[in-house]
Amino acid sequence: MSSHREAPEIAKDPVADSSDLYAFVSPDRPDTVTLIANYVPLQLPSGGPNFFEFGDDVQYDINIDNDGDGRPDIVYRFEFTTEITNPNSFLYNTGPIDSLDSENWNRRQFYSLTRIADGREHRLAHKLPCPPCNVGPLSTPNYTDLVRQATYSLSTGERVFAGQRADGFFVDLGAVFDLGTLRPFQQLHVAGRKVFRAEGEPVNATDRMNVHSIALQVPLGKVRRRANRYGVADQASVIGVWTSAARRQARVIGGEPGRGVAAGPFVQVSRLGNPLFNEVIVPMSQKDLWNSLPPTEDKRFAQFVEQPELAALLPALYPGVFGNLDRLNKAKTARADLVAILLTGVPAGLIDGFTNATGDVQADMLRLNTAIPPSRRPDRFGVLGGDLAGFPNGRRPVDDVVTIALRAIAGLTVPLVDRTFRPDAAAAAVTPGLSAADVTAGFLPAFPYLGTPYDGFNNPPAAR
Repeated sequence: MSSHREAPEIAKDPVADSSDLYAFVSPDRPDTVTLIANYVPLQLPSGGPNFFEFGDDVQYDINIDNDGDGRPDIVYRFEFTTEITNPNSFLYNTGPIDSLDSENWNRRQFYSLTRIADGREHRLAHKLPCPPCNVGPLSTPNYTDLVRQATYSLSTGERVFAGQRADGFFVDLGAVFDLGTLRPFQQLHVAGRKVFRAEGEPVNATDRMNVHSIALQVPLGKVRRRANRYGVADQASVIGVWTSAARRQARVIGGEPGRGVAAGPFVQVSRLGNPLFNEVIVPMSQKDLWNSLPPTEDKRFAQFVEQPELAALLPALYPGVFGNLDRLNKAKTARADLVAILLTGVPAGLIDGFTNATGDVQADMLRLNTAIPPSRRPDRFGVLGGDLAGFPNGRRPVDDVVTIALRAIAGLTVPLVDRTFRPDAAAAAVTPGLSAADVTAGFLPAFPYLGTPYDGFNNPPAAR
């Protein structure tokens, strides 16, 4: 999965687990950039009586680097508090919730938003209410209206939403982690013969599950830097984005049940930039360490980008299909193409009309060239499909990041840095076989873009 339960320790702490990150120039407001960070993954819709929520003891940050040093120049910080209106009821709600101040809603969550830039903190909003979870047709009869009420346009120009959404990530998890058994790819005839045969159709493992999203829309002028540091005409328009979650260094549990004392500074426990980085690049023994480090330390992990384990696995799983990739692996050739995509950005001159390079600092960030306008007809394969507004130029919800990553690892992007390399024919065909059409909830054309969360009454569908 993109970053759902990707490390042993964070798998035990879902409220601090960043599962997906999106960064794109807003298609309906191209003078803004939209940043979405998802947390609390793998929510079953029928979550009562204790429905899902953000952590009151977690500090959630969306970090923006606009000068290429891998350090945050701008931070948008979200901090949450929860209030119970009726301490004598076990119910989440005692009747329909038709507004954010409904007396029927017993457990409400609020948040403050702070912008940190130039060493100064500016509180943008205080005690903004989140919407409730989507309980069902009787409890939340008009959920889209509750989301509208919980979407705020701030006087400083930002637009913000925090609350439950449908998980928009799509992956055939059972196939990918069964040693890369890619069902539709195994049905292909490659080099005149059938590779293997796998039973069944691809299954979207995250469909009909929810997440909690922090969605932020920011005017472009508030994220770009003022000066051009690298001498490239559009370089000042490139930003790096990652999300992180932090907890207090110590917590003493005692006294009244459910309460304790938190002490010490905040310590980072989770982060996410590019999808799948910690999931399939970082070795198991270092995943928890990676989650605790800033992007400036990612040079420690460059060796795993240069020689990814999955690149060696593909020729072993599909003998004779990835011959060119196999020879590249055995030559111990460092994958400069993957380093550019994941750690430094793609420099000018490799792809016509495109760059999202941020300099020499190796750091895992979603790099977005905000000077590239949104596509009228987005291609699910992003830059690999000729759509320069898609992944790895930022990431949109519709981007098929699993297929893009697999094809890059399979060698499709090597010619960017080595014109003599010829990718195997299979490199352009490998795929888990899913797309945005396999997300039942569907995406929205406007902010907050991720679909309406699945309710517990109708999901899974009742037997007919």
